[in-house]
Amino acid sequence: MSTLSAHQLQHCKQSLEERFRQLREEIRQELLNSEDPDYQQLATTVHDTEEESVADLLLDLNLADIDRHVKEIRQVEAAQNRIEAGNYGICIDCGVAIPPPRLEANPAAARCIGCQTLYERQYAQPGHASL
Repeated sequence: MSTLSAHQLQHCKQSLEERFRQLREEIRQELLNSEDPDYQQLATTVHDTEEESVADLLLDLNLADIDRHVKEIRQVEAAQNRIEAGNYGICIDCGVAIPPPRLEANPAAARCIGCQTLYERQYAQPGHASL
């Protein structure tokens, strides 16, 4: 069971919503700044959609920064889904409560420190970000 108070949960929820908006805007700006007319066209249409997943639309774009943002959007959306399901703040691997300071630092955290460390050791690839 999560050790978050209602106030802490609300704060995390707001942080996730704000980060989601920031990421979408960063993606839009990167597309607008691109010299590719197709990216510019995509940017002008993406910013008007509310809850549609930008991630699916941008997967085929081979831009490293956008790819990183898309991955983070997915993490944020997964955290939002955990909030809705009532299991936010619980490690997805071991089921132990994630400490509130960790969630405050990274509201999208899905694992406790121990499980995240193990996950990174098992799945990190040279030259790729492991978070």
